[in-house]
Amino acid sequence: MNERDSQHLLAELQEKERYTLTSNPKEADLILINTCSVREKPERKLFSEIGQFAREKKQGAKIGICGCTASHLGEEIIKKSPDVDFVLGARNTSKITQVLHTPKAVEVDINYDDSSYVFASGQTMGIKALLNISIGCDKKCSYCIVPFTRGQEISIPQDLLLNEARKLAQNGVKELLLLGQNVNNYGVRFSAPHPKVNFTQLLRSLSQIDGIERLRFTSPHPLHMNDAFLEEFANNPKICKSIHMPLQSGSSKVLKAMKRGYSKEWYLQRIEKLHFFLQKAGISDVGIGTDIIVGFPEESDEDFEETLDVVKQIGFDTLYSFIYSPRPHTSAYNIDNSKLVDSKVAKERLERLQTLHRSQLSMRSKNEIGKIMEVLIENFRDDGKESWSEGRSGTNRLIKILGHKRKIGEILKVRITDTQGGSLFGEVL
Repeated sequence: MNERDSQHLLAELQEKERYTLTSNPKEADLILINTCSVREKPERKLFSEIGQFAREKKQGAKIGICGCTASHLGEEIIKKSPDVDFVLGARNTSKITQVLHTPKAVEVDINYDDSSYVFASGQTMGIKALLNISIGCDKKCSYCIVPFTRGQEISIPQDLLLNEARKLAQNGVKELLLLGQNVNNYGVRFSAPHPKVNFTQLLRSLSQIDGIERLRFTSPHPLHMNDAFLEEFANNPKICKSIHMPLQSGSSKVLKAMKRGYSKEWYLQRIEKLHFFLQKAGISDVGIGTDIIVGFPEESDEDFEETLDVVKQIGFDTLYSFIYSPRPHTSAYNIDNSKLVDSKVAKERLERLQTLHRSQLSMRSKNEIGKIMEVLIENFRDDGKESWSEGRSGTNRLIKILGHKRKIGEILKVRITDTQGGSLFGEVL
């Protein structure tokens, strides 16, 4: 989502202010730092980066701070770092050309609505593109600062999405990645009168666009994974059979404390129903990813073992795992220190979780040998010793094809021949 926000910022500046990109901060007339505040570490890093750029920049160059940390800290950023020229919150991206010309501007209104704003079209037209379908988040997960930096959830009008998708397809894009804090809650609220539409219906409409061969999305919420959505996922041939299902914890007790709205049993039942629809559609492979937080306040050894149990049962293809990071404004932030998990214990739990996942991934990779997958060719690489084309399967596995260059954008049938670490190697049929 930050990457897409950065694309919007750059497109607006390039089209309306005639800026061009440079990789050298000493040449830049404008330096933008687009920030994340989901965890504490990136936020701490911000001020050291500002100091570094302030020392390197040429005289008269401007520094702008954008994104979620901008929303969170607002004027405090300029007070701490007078070298900053403006602060632009995550919900105010469309105002970039305004703040650029307003000294010490601070635009961080999380209720600002730019859901109907048509941004300049600046994505580098490759074969893959990002498409925001909603902004903000209505959930109140007790560990998450996002609702306080991106505001209330609003869906982007369907006609704008379809128009943008058609333009992307006309420019050679074959794969769309739909973005939203809770993508499968699409349609819950529009800022203007709008025909009733849900995420499942949006997926159907997008899949009918000529030229769009693949649809991916992130991140859906387990609570909104109803049967109609899972059945569409299984049966729509343009939807890649790769799905991110954030678990966060395998303990129902911890999930309740996190205010996730579902239990361990619900999560496992949704996974079971997903496999049911896939099997009914004659599909044997699916890539499932997840997020897990370890060391949430009062997480016991037994709670953590329940998390390991879910990981063992499902065998996730991708797993983003973190130690709990207290964030301001969240309900978990003010929990009594006596209820916090010891940092050493949390680190040990994280290592156990990641070791288990690495072991599972290695075994899964070995089981892929001999299978035939459809691969969208994305890159060609040459390290001086050997060259290879690479791309991703519908289940989101990265596959390398050694030898001569394959055309980027081709979708090829590839037989998996070998595995090294998390990478798969294959040959074109």
